[in-house]
Amino acid sequence: MAKDDKKKTDSTIALNKRARHEYHIDERYEAGISLQGWEVKSLRAGRINISEAYAIVRNGEIFLFGASIPPLLSASTHVVAEDRRTRKLLLNRAEIDKLVGAVERKGYTLVPTAMYWKHNRVKVELGLAKGKQDHDKRAAEKERDWNREKQQTMRAKNRLA
Repeated sequence: MAKDDKKKTDSTIALNKRARHEYHIDERYEAGISLQGWEVKSLRAGRINISEAYAIVRNGEIFLFGASIPPLLSASTHVVAEDRRTRKLLLNRAEIDKLVGAVERKGYTLVPTAMYWKHNRVKVELGLAKGKQDHDKRAAEKERDWNREKQQTMRAKNRLA
């Protein structure tokens, strides 16, 4: 069991903590991503930024837009490395139809929340999200502070007992 837990933490490539702060995430979907060879090498080195990325719908397909994967210095010289290119996300047709309906009719946004390795393939966790307003962000921050303070109080009380 401990090996599996260790493996899961090592498999994470990137997290988008900003997405949890900016959006209410209703559902999460796992999608494959179409990458070039130099991009995979950069991911193995941990060079990626998905904090400003989002997914868009074009011609019934879903693409990741705004994710930055800077090339390594040792990347091939005959390949033109574009770090912010649009990358295709790989989903089932039923999932794509459901997501397209939610985005176009209900006003949701598709935000990448995490990128990780699964069976030597790169997967992107997409969140079906609605934007938070400022008062929602403040309430979430206040609740997070309260939970932290509550835990600290409980720890102090348990130490004394």
